[in-house]
Amino acid sequence: MTGPGGDGFARWTRRFEDERERRHAQGDPDWERGATLHPAVWSGIQRFQVGEDGDGANLVAKADRAADPDYARAVRLFVAEEQNHARLLALLLAAGGRPTLSGHWSDTVFVRLRRLMGLRLELLVLMIAEVVALRYYRALRDGTDDALTSDVAGRILADEQRHVPFHCERLHASLAELPRPARRPVMASWRLLLLAVSLVVAADHGPGLRRLGLGRRRFVADVMASSGEVVSAVLAPLSRTAGPNQPPNAHLNTKADSARRSPHGGTRR
Repeated sequence: MTGPGGDGFARWTRRFEDERERRHAQGDPDWERGATLHPAVWSGIQRFQVGEDGDGANLVAKADRAADPDYARAVRLFVAEEQNHARLLALLLAAGGRPTLSGHWSDTVFVRLRRLMGLRLELLVLMIAEVVALRYYRALRDGTDDALTSDVAGRILADEQRHVPFHCERLHASLAELPRPARRPVMASWRLLLLAVSLVVAADHGPGLRRLGLGRRRFVADVMASSGEVVSAVLAPLSRTAGPNQPPNAHLNTKADSARRSPHGGTRR
């Protein structure tokens, strides 16, 4: 499969590999600093840690069946990054004296839904978790004065900002296989499901979000605003599809980064 860069998902593989080397050179956060957060924030981190955990076998198997070795390789590197997120969150919890959870009902629902059909539905459901995670990790990075938590959240957020355009590109190719009149209704349905999930997450994480300076209503509004860029990227002509260095959700960072460090500014595979 050849993308806008002329070499398909091979360039994504190179980007993931470059990031892997950068992480290795950077090393881990200083866990010895410890972390102090409100119990409601810890609860949210525990639930997101469950969502990041998993071996990715189901997604990898579907990627293998897509008959694109470069894409299959990139998916394996993506799964490795998600597993690293789970590791980072587990160590953050340990630094704060908090245990990890063995499971959560929301993760179970997502896993079962994603396994119902093929790669296209898997990615559509996965993208819901990714877009929600973008807003959560930005809130976690910017909404606390705990240095270790901000460090961990910032690292995960940087990865997620690459994951979204990666999945957008594959979804763009997948939806191109559908009749043109069906493509927009598919993404409209995706946005409705995203809205429903956002409302559930806002209700479930409300106390923690408030401690991070983000109300339930604002959380949902921000998630839905970002989804417009995702839809545009998925439905755009091939020449306009975002590449590894052109995240379709770049606008999420412009306003947020101006308030970075102001203390009041998931998904198994």
